[in-house]
Amino acid sequence: MKNIAIDGPAGAGKSTAAKIVAKKLGILYLDTGAMYRAIGLKALKLGINTRDIPAVEAILPTTSVEIKYVEEVQNIFLDGKNVTPFIREHAVSMAASDVSAIPAVRLKLVELQREIAKNNDCILDGRDIGTYVLPNANYKFFITATAEERANRRFKELQEKGQFVSYDEVLTDIVTRDKNDSTRAFAPLKKADDAHEFDTTTMSIDEVVTELLNRIK
Repeated sequence: MKNIAIDGPAGAGKSTAAKIVAKKLGILYLDTGAMYRAIGLKALKLGINTRDIPAVEAILPTTSVEIKYVEEVQNIFLDGKNVTPFIREHAVSMAASDVSAIPAVRLKLVELQREIAKNNDCILDGRDIGTYVLPNANYKFFITATAEERANRRFKELQEKGQFVSYDEVLTDIVTRDKNDSTRAFAPLKKADDAHEFDTTTMSIDEVVTELLNRIK
């Protein structure tokens, strides 16, 4: 199977570009971050502090996360319910960053990610795809952008969805997530040694897609 790994910090444009590339290549797109968002969403609904490791670990045995494709669009199911419309809320983003640092959570979800990649040609985006999830991926990319630009993109996205938070709040959260993702002890955000890196700060999404496609044979 052909697997493409795209890593990078929040808001760098990974997901948007990956979706387009997957469609152009006729392969599956797997948004691994959605899985962590699902766990974070459940913790929030249960009133669990997402930094309370034992409490989060305690809900894992009774938590089911599934990926289903409806008309080639990824949908995330949490305990049998489609929660795709709810995992992009601002609070869930921070919860996802917290729970993703918990080794037990990553081990549970990485198993599912690897199984999907094993049985399908697909493109995966996340923080540790090229370094941990699929270290032998056929193609690896690391996409980044300045924190300010990434916050601006996220701020606009939230506004379009009717979620009104300040730009400063979004920027603070982006910086916090960067720190959490890159300093966690288990499978941190890190560029794979053999990954191609490029900065999307001044690039349009079309330019990012073209850059990716030009390097995928």
